[in-house]
Amino acid sequence: MTDRPGESAPLLELLTWIEERPRTYAEAIDAWRSNCPRHPVWDDAVAAGLVRVVREGRNQSESAVALTDVGRAALSR
Repeated sequence: MTDRPGESAPLLELLTWIEERPRTYAEAIDAWRSNCPRHPVWDDAVAAGLVRVVREGRNQSESAVALTDVGRAALSR
């Protein structure tokens, strides 16, 4: 892994997946959450500020997931 956020292959795959079309939080967690400490792609992306959850309504699972400016920059590299 490099020192810059978003440059590992799994993180780039996640960012590309989010960018392809609108995704919900529930959809992202279902596809990307892992209890395995070797594959924390979702947690790494959130911690690095690459993705954000855009709250819409009362139900978090229906909230949108979006790339941040940092996430878009990492994807464009």
